[in-house]
Amino acid sequence: MNYPLQQWIYIKRPQGRVGKQHYKLVESEFSPVLSANEVLVEAKYISVDPYMRIQQAEKNNWEQPHPLNTLQGAATVSEVLESNHSDFVVGDYVLGYTGWQTHAKVHGSDIEKLDPKKHDITTALGVLGMPGRTAWFGLMEVGKPRAGDIVVVSGAAGAVGSLVTQFAIRNGCKVIALAGSKEKCEWLTSLGVYQALNYKDYSDAASLAIQLEKLGGVDVYFDNVGGMITDAVLSVLNLRARVVICGQISQYDGGLDSPELAPRFLHQMLYKRASIQGVLARDYTHRMDEMIKHVGPWVEAGEIEFKTSIVQGFEQLPDALASLFGSNNMGKAMVKI
Repeated sequence: MNYPLQQWIYIKRPQGRVGKQHYKLVESEFSPVLSANEVLVEAKYISVDPYMRIQQAEKNNWEQPHPLNTLQGAATVSEVLESNHSDFVVGDYVLGYTGWQTHAKVHGSDIEKLDPKKHDITTALGVLGMPGRTAWFGLMEVGKPRAGDIVVVSGAAGAVGSLVTQFAIRNGCKVIALAGSKEKCEWLTSLGVYQALNYKDYSDAASLAIQLEKLGGVDVYFDNVGGMITDAVLSVLNLRARVVICGQISQYDGGLDSPELAPRFLHQMLYKRASIQGVLARDYTHRMDEMIKHVGPWVEAGEIEFKTSIVQGFEQLPDALASLFGSNNMGKAMVKI
């Protein structure tokens, strides 16, 4: 059977904000022949994530840069159209890393079956997927929060930050949530944070640092943003604070290979005998079951609030990725096909 295949091919390395000019839309006919244990899937939801922009850097990061003239990689939730694997039947929903394309032929070992009766299938790209894994292990294992700690979260209304915020609250911490709009701060306040601050209300790192110091300083900093916010936080760490570096999104629009701001306050790490550690979701992939054991029941009980920003249309994928670097997205961004 023939299928109309659409693919977004990554063709040009961005110097500033990524957009459609860095991709080429390719359309063709797809006539798959399945070998043993292979499955044909059709994408229903495709993820867009800040890490994709990191992979477009000119220099190596956790791996070599995303090669040009290849399919843009991404996690997807798809439906099985044809199956030559005993574990999958037509109509099953699956999670895989099949990229920005409408159809894919994959080996059954590369996909995971989802249960739409238990959880909304989109949670596999969010709270019960990579963002949830990053938030849970980044906070609990690297941040080591204790009841009563003041936990500062930058990018607190995002896919990872909003989950870190709620996990920390459930752990008995006081959360200072930093976000970039009144709407986001209002939502974070409704989650029960100690204080929600719009960082745009502060003209520089010094004024934000004064406010953070008034609120009691910082025991754990979960950093999704970097830049001015991190300059402010590092100057008001409490004794033996833990700094978790998850993202530096403020530097991704052109400052990726030559960051605009450096970690200029490392002397504060010395004074406060603080620790700083980076966290990547892939380091904890093998422990997904452990995370879901903790977080899954909260999701089923409606005790974790997770937002999704869903854009309609395969053709919108590059623009959806670019929108992550503005200030309007809340929660997990994805494109519905």
